[in-house]
Amino acid sequence: MSRTAYLILENGKYFEGKAFGAEKETTGELVFTTAMTGYLETLTDPSYYGQVVIQTFPLIGNYGVIPSDFESESPALKAYIVRNWCQAPSNFRCEGDLDTFLKSAGIPGLYDIDTRALTRIVREFGVMNCKLTYTLDNLDKDVEEIKPYKVTEAVSSTSTKDKQVFKAEKPEREVVLIDYGAKHNIGRELVKRGCNLTVVPYNTSAEEILSLDPDGIMLSNGPGDPQENTEAIEQLKKLCEKKIPTFGICLGHQLLALSQGAKTEKLHYGHRGANQPAKEIKTDRVFITSQNHGYAVINDSVPDNAEVSFVNGNDGTCEGVTYKDMPAFSVQFHPEACGGPKDTAFLFDRFIEMIDENK
Repeated sequence: MSRTAYLILENGKYFEGKAFGAEKETTGELVFTTAMTGYLETLTDPSYYGQVVIQTFPLIGNYGVIPSDFESESPALKAYIVRNWCQAPSNFRCEGDLDTFLKSAGIPGLYDIDTRALTRIVREFGVMNCKLTYTLDNLDKDVEEIKPYKVTEAVSSTSTKDKQVFKAEKPEREVVLIDYGAKHNIGRELVKRGCNLTVVPYNTSAEEILSLDPDGIMLSNGPGDPQENTEAIEQLKKLCEKKIPTFGICLGHQLLALSQGAKTEKLHYGHRGANQPAKEIKTDRVFITSQNHGYAVINDSVPDNAEVSFVNGNDGTCEGVTYKDMPAFSVQFHPEACGGPKDTAFLFDRFIEMIDENK
């Protein structure tokens, strides 16, 4: 029989549920994702570092655990909250169950909880801190203790520690991927397009990257507040001076914009899910995209040497920037989305064309 567990919010509200996964108390930033599939990609997305994730889709775990679908070596989130946890998964690729996976990764879970009501609170009041615990005996004390929590050292905690090299079958280009907390599928998309890929840590200097003589530079996704990465932003300024074709995704998009003088802001509750509309301004076409971010580039702050290329169809926030004085562009959403949708995977082809035109 599952143990009773509680989720305490910093506004004093609490929810009762049942525990699964690792049995431990934890504090984190409460966010939700509306993705209906791809829970394994969600669990292993480094961009959820320091966060407690609510899945709004009610049934999670039904196709089990499939390691080849992972986006990183291990989860970076603090806890996982679902409505119904499937204890008998069924899929021909299944290699395990969700409870066992969470236990092995040290991630606590909470199920049989009203995720709809919980999500409505986050939508109304915004992202807030929370604590997963097994008692309400110290409720007032817990509320006060979780208020100061902040996600820090996110990029340094999720980036690769060592340089990695991945070879294409028929290599035609050399690309350096700066890992700010990268999802695996970014690398896969580049390698299958004929790119030898060198993945470097977030704190690699511009000089070290240039010594690799790359044809293109890929800036990965990642967690946390983009403005905290001051040294990474300084290195990007130096790289941009060399006019090397550059493509940024999510955090990489934000860091590139910051390096050129733009500003970022924290969103009320962010965009997390697989059904976010992004409108390409040039074509007036809307794409359904996968997204996972709590910060955005401020439209009006985009410098004169750039222009906003995509906007969110719901709130008009910046979803992409194209630069006029260098071969570079970036997007806030995830064109590599392995859990889907894959509507914007063509942006990798656009990057390849940019590389080839500048060789």
